[in-house]
Amino acid sequence: MTAARAGVHRLTVLYDADCPICRRSREWLAGQAQLVPLLFVPAGSARARFPALDHDSTLRKITVIGDNGSVYTGERAWLVCLWALRAWRSAAIRFSRPGNQGYVRAAARTAERIRTVLKAPDHYGERCEGARTDHCG
Repeated sequence: MTAARAGVHRLTVLYDADCPICRRSREWLAGQAQLVPLLFVPAGSARARFPALDHDSTLRKITVIGDNGSVYTGERAWLVCLWALRAWRSAAIRFSRPGNQGYVRAAARTAERIRTVLKAPDHYGERCEGARTDHCG
């Protein structure tokens, strides 16, 4: 994995605090045993901390920053997060090999599509945030 070769000892995960999938993913990652500590920062509040990032993009795609300055987005960010977890490191290494990356890419794109639907105004003009409603799923 790229993070291992780069000597990453801590990862900052930027997530969209207004997105139910992002919040749930954050909770799940935070609840796992971590080999590399994960620090979670709402993407909307990361401008001063990471001024060089495309902050509009950080609200659309998961973004992970290593303590060595490396930046991972989309499927690479998911792989790095899994690599940081005790129970998922070997799977992350397998998924990062040529021929297996399509699975992660498909999962990341599916999550991005679902996230887009959940954040978009629905047919009632409301967003699916906070408590679940019948039309938010």
